Amino acid sequence: MQLFYNSDLISSSKEITFNKDESRHIVRVLRKKEGDILHITNGNGLLFFAEITIASDKKCVAKIINCEEKLRTRNYYLHVAIAPTKNNDRFEWFLEKATEIGIDEITPIICKNSERTVIKTERFERIIQSAMKQSLQFTLPKLNEATAFTDFISKDFNEETFIAHCEDNTEKKFLKNSATPNSRYIILIGPEGDFSIDEIRYAIHKNFTPISLGDNRLRTETAGLNVVQSISYLHQ
Repeated sequence: MQLFYNSDLISSSKEITFNKDESRHIVRVLRKKEGDILHITNGNGLLFFAEITIASDKKCVAKIINCEEKLRTRNYYLHVAIAPTKNNDRFEWFLEKATEIGIDEITPIICKNSERTVIKTERFERIIQSAMKQSLQFTLPKLNEATAFTDFISKDFNEETFIAHCEDNTEKKFLKNSATPNSRYIILIGPEGDFSIDEIRYAIHKNFTPISLGDNRLRTETAGLNVVQSISYLHQ
């Protein structure tokens, strides 16, 4: 299945007009023609079946012929708050792979040791959309605007909350032994220089449970993917 994405579609939509880039891809690259059926998601759990009525590489138009609700296949909600990496490619790799495995929400957090403090989310959004389509999922993970670490954890959370850090002076458990199955989770992942001591203490004060990701020191994006995979394994 070739999956397309359009956030404007709702269950009552009757027609979709693709932009110039998508039209060119559909008609010239995929060689679709009038009468062919396209599969489109709105990123909110709906799958649309649309029949091409105008196969133009400048303006492809399709008529919605059916709409299905695609229920979530995961019975947990995972929100990872992670410090952006200095190299954008590494953070994009995390976004792509985390989306493919299964994540619901991502918040870039700016910490004391962060090497990158300015975030442009437009490209990150495209990475997530592409990964959702490639992995044939129908719910788009939510990407929040970057926020300061202290602002983020100052909120009141109903989820199970965890912080992964490398300091040895705090008792830590493995995530698989701390997380309750079928729940909602928020997990903090720090920058390359790790969270500061004050940040760790403040998180613990706010009832974040310290966790270990093993004996090896991991890059930020590897640590992020580690927790995504760990939560996924917990539910298999």
